[in-house]
Amino acid sequence: MAYLDQFLDIVVQQGASDLHIGERQPPKIRKHGDIMPIRAEPISHEEAAQMMSEICGSHNWDLFEQRGDLDFAYAMDEHSRFRTNYYKQSNGYAAAFRLIPTKIASLEELGIPVVVKEFAHLRGGLVLVTGPTGSGKTTTQAALIDFINQNFSKHVVTIEEPIEFVHDNKRSIITQREVPSDSITFPAALKAALREDTDIVLIGEMRDLETISLALTAAETGLLVIGTLHTNNARKTVDRMIDAFPAERQSQARAMLANSLRGVVAQLLLKRVDRPGRIAVNEILIANAAVAAIIREGATQKLQDVIVSGRAQGMQFMDDVIWASLEKGIVSAHEAFMKAIDKNRFKPFLAPEEEALAYAAGSVPDDEKRLPGNFIKPVATRVLSRAR
Repeated sequence: MAYLDQFLDIVVQQGASDLHIGERQPPKIRKHGDIMPIRAEPISHEEAAQMMSEICGSHNWDLFEQRGDLDFAYAMDEHSRFRTNYYKQSNGYAAAFRLIPTKIASLEELGIPVVVKEFAHLRGGLVLVTGPTGSGKTTTQAALIDFINQNFSKHVVTIEEPIEFVHDNKRSIITQREVPSDSITFPAALKAALREDTDIVLIGEMRDLETISLALTAAETGLLVIGTLHTNNARKTVDRMIDAFPAERQSQARAMLANSLRGVVAQLLLKRVDRPGRIAVNEILIANAAVAAIIREGATQKLQDVIVSGRAQGMQFMDDVIWASLEKGIVSAHEAFMKAIDKNRFKPFLAPEEEALAYAAGSVPDDEKRLPGNFIKPVATRVLSRAR
């Protein structure tokens, strides 16, 4: 048993998501979104070095010492696997460990809208699963791939850094490639996928122009490409894709994206107040002729109207889903306000002390600020009481 395992075991036993270790601070876990220490004593340089070097192997440790960063997956036992990031910081060594469930949850178990299953039926195009770090994007992607694996006979290539969820072959062939051990870069692996009789390619992170450009090209050539971006709604996702290109290529990029985009699943995690845990909320954009035209003309501000008017097709706007969770008493008014796109829509529902905190934290734009404690509309009070 590695020395680190005793700390990782606390993550498993407590139902936490992450372990953070760093020199000169106590080890801490993240549980239901909150970070808390698991002992009072800070970690020394010697203890950090022992924890980290023991599980990564001498070659990876040498790479980490040279580069200052290292990503890999660590299997503590057959039931507990962790995505691991080592990094150097001002106080010395540090690391973050994210627990990866060994059982892949279904889309239904995750509460993902049923319309997302329709993306599995596509024969080509680009589907983007987006959200900030820690929003459960990888879990949702894994559930979608598992649905494909159970119901379709396809060759699915995943390109990840590192491999997180491990897929067994069911009806499909699942080829999982890790960067940089199996392929040196995401673009290199994506180019190779075009020659591997691939039906579907999952890109763990679309972080640079070359990867984004190749993903669009692959989608246009007939592959179904499932990619990830760190954006929290459909409009920002489209803008991020286009803004990755230099100005002289953006017109061409808009045309390519308009032709290849099939949908966007944006995801956030909200802390629950009805019981311990968090709930996933999703914005869904399904590309149609109107969406393609909007992308070509660069008028992404119109996408919200398309989403709101496309409910019959299965589309849903993020703030509407957050609003529904607030009305059902699943999330607090403060949590809804902090995660919403249109802060003004949720600001009247804040209790005076919550509004003061949001004001102090800078969550209210300067032109929308008012003195905390101003009156709260009666309807807001009713919703707030239900949410609590």
